[in-house]
Amino acid sequence: MKFSKQRELILNYILNSHEHLTADTIYADLKKDNPELSLGTVYRNLTKLTEMGAIKKVSLPNQVDKFDKNLEPHAHLICDECGSVTDIDIPEVKSFIDKVSKDEDILINRYNISFNGICKKCKNKK
Repeated sequence: MKFSKQRELILNYILNSHEHLTADTIYADLKKDNPELSLGTVYRNLTKLTEMGAIKKVSLPNQVDKFDKNLEPHAHLICDECGSVTDIDIPEVKSFIDKVSKDEDILINRYNISFNGICKKCKNKK
């Protein structure tokens, strides 16, 4: 599928980031070199990219939605100190989901698991 210049710009920015980004952060960073970009355009394109499955929207309690390039099932750590969101890969979770699906005779398509704690960066500062 062919993307507009702005959609491609937004997607590439997310794919090249190592963070979970908010729409405001994406807008502020891209606006510097793209003065024609509007916040509304960023929001519309994030919605479309999420619907297309190119990125994932991460909605966490008491936080602004963030956007993630990692489409594989995974958990998140929300740092109590800096507020960052970090991907956590826990292989046992897939086994657990498979077991629950089998035991309950259901199909789990998606799940959201988040932990609150201290990220490595903040932990190492102490």
